[in-house]
Amino acid sequence: MRNSSSKRIGLAALFVALGLAQATAEVLHRPWPDAFLSRLELLALEQTLGAELLASPSATATLEHWCSTHHMAQEPRLVARRAEGAEKAPDDEIRQRLQADAGEVVKYRRVRLSCGEHVLSEADNWYVPSRLPQDVNRLLETTDTPFGKAVRALQPYRRAIGFRTLWSPLPEGWEMQAHREQAAGAEPLSIPREIFELRAVLFTADQKPFSEVHETYTSEIFDFSGEPPVRP
Repeated sequence: MRNSSSKRIGLAALFVALGLAQATAEVLHRPWPDAFLSRLELLALEQTLGAELLASPSATATLEHWCSTHHMAQEPRLVARRAEGAEKAPDDEIRQRLQADAGEVVKYRRVRLSCGEHVLSEADNWYVPSRLPQDVNRLLETTDTPFGKAVRALQPYRRAIGFRTLWSPLPEGWEMQAHREQAAGAEPLSIPREIFELRAVLFTADQKPFSEVHETYTSEIFDFSGEPPVRP
């Protein structure tokens, strides 16, 4: 009798947990409505993250902070999912910015930076392994450690060499259009995958360039509910 009651309680708890998880997933993936206020909010978010990335010495730290403050994962830890087999040789301009002649090895790493279920950015990274400690090179070649975490001990800083907006929430000529519509009943806003691009060169504390990154930030930076995730 006691075992039967325990099983019923266990099943009830499981159903409740599944229901909460489903409700949380629905909130997290609720689309932004195609309304003027939503577009203004998205524009502010896009510009805020862009400014933080441009001012930060580490994109990894900035994205983890973004993930944490927007409650996008139970554990706001950034993971670099490597694209196995990807290869892209550095062109002459990249070598020049890295101060690497044609005989110096420059390695390539392409990753998708994820926090929880959200892919926040995709990055091409060229780096000079001879300017990094052996343990750092080992981390980059054998683990999913983001580049910013792997090189943190070098106290690097970033110098932006390019920033390009790929999508603006406010369409051209928006100020000439009627924009007093209400969010209620508005159709979901169609947001493209790629939001903005940032290119930067990383330097060691003694001003030696050792890496160039080309980062593309995705619409998943907007995938949050404003509420902490439900914990099991």
